[in-house]
Amino acid sequence: MAGKQDYYALLGIRRSASAEEIRQAYFDAARRLHPDKNVAPGETEMFLDAQQAYEVLSNPKKREQYDATLPPETEPDFSLEQTIIYSRENFLAMDEPQLVYVLLDLSVPVDMQEPPAPPLNICLVLDRSTSMQGSGLDVLKDTAIQIMRKLKPQDIFSVIAFSDKAEVLIPATRSEDLPKLEARIQMIQCFGGTEIFSGLELGYNEILRNLSRSQVNHIILLTDGRTYGDEDKCLELARNASERGIGISGLGIGSEWNDNFLDELATRTGGSSMYISRSQDIQRALMEKFNRLSRAFADETRLEFRVPEGIEFRYAFRLQPDAGLLPYRSPMLMGPVVRESSLRILMEFVVQPAALQKNVVSLLEGKLNATLSAQTSPFFSIPLRMMRPVMNEAPADPPPIEIVEALSRLKLYRLQEQARIELTAGNYDQAAEHLTRLATHLLARGERGLAKTALMEAENIQQKKSFTQQGGKEIKYGTRALLMSGEGKDK
Repeated sequence: MAGKQDYYALLGIRRSASAEEIRQAYFDAARRLHPDKNVAPGETEMFLDAQQAYEVLSNPKKREQYDATLPPETEPDFSLEQTIIYSRENFLAMDEPQLVYVLLDLSVPVDMQEPPAPPLNICLVLDRSTSMQGSGLDVLKDTAIQIMRKLKPQDIFSVIAFSDKAEVLIPATRSEDLPKLEARIQMIQCFGGTEIFSGLELGYNEILRNLSRSQVNHIILLTDGRTYGDEDKCLELARNASERGIGISGLGIGSEWNDNFLDELATRTGGSSMYISRSQDIQRALMEKFNRLSRAFADETRLEFRVPEGIEFRYAFRLQPDAGLLPYRSPMLMGPVVRESSLRILMEFVVQPAALQKNVVSLLEGKLNATLSAQTSPFFSIPLRMMRPVMNEAPADPPPIEIVEALSRLKLYRLQEQARIELTAGNYDQAAEHLTRLATHLLARGERGLAKTALMEAENIQQKKSFTQQGGKEIKYGTRALLMSGEGKDK
């Protein structure tokens, strides 16, 4: 459609969209692109284009005249394939609560042509506090240099170093003079304490300098220590980042960092957190994160939803590509869809008897929004509704194998999760019991090292009423890694 703006594509809707769908799509675009929130080059123009699109499409006469100028509609080449699998065929008409699991799978269509690699706008925020001194810092420097060498001409890269002070080592730039940039990395020296907000804020500002919805905008934070007094400011920055489509991932090195804080920081943007137990594993973890960002098809997916009365939404967990607990509130930031692996979310609902009075139970109603990397029209939105019929007979068939396998893999993570809940409540015997059961399951899977850690932590809880810093992280992220190791079997 050379020389003419496609208003439907700009708003991420089909030409058959209703007046309400057009109105809602415009409100979504205005919220994302409003000049009061966005200072990125080009987004003010996109906001004005969205206003023009709404002015035309919301007026029946103008829309009819505009539609007459368009060529025949073709199927978009940027859609996502959506699959929903339920643990039960139907609900039974009865006066008791009923449990149901739902597996949501989003992927690139199999018959789609190879999508272009997205341009990157990446910032490394590196901890250079005194505790990073030694082999860890050397590996970090070498890995940052390797990433720079893998960048494409259109990619933008920046590096922040922080301790109790932060500085921009490499301003957001395209790699033009690699030897000069590599020299700046090699000059990093360790000193001072750990104040994450100072580094995170500089990284956020570097991303903003070239912010664009048509590229992957992401901050990768690496730290080995706890930040003190600025956690709330970091989380507020993460909230602002999520509104602008900027992801944050956290890589914690060693055992001294705050895993709950880093998890929350990443989750608020749809990012992920990772545990690196040894300095020699920094390279593998950081390159793995960079490669996944490079393969993103949809950089940001979010589910805006409401749960009808009588339905309890109790749990949501991302099984792949990066395993992690998700907040089950709207909007739910679910993370990226990468080209070789689907985005897979397992949800748990409880249906109360009051919701079973109709022939069909609606578990969740909403829409799925995605920001599609390297696309001319990056915004994509589809309605989503999860529902099951109510019948007088129980389902005859067993749950689908996909649900059974997902629950089996998630069981290990949830056992350690339950141990943490019981520990927080002061139920030390129950917490230790959950870890003992976890060890039994791990031994059955041949995970002897992790099973031994679980038993040692169960004993520590009985004696000292707490996890050890290292053991707690090994169990939490170890069971999470086992979820990802089974990724291929579930397809």
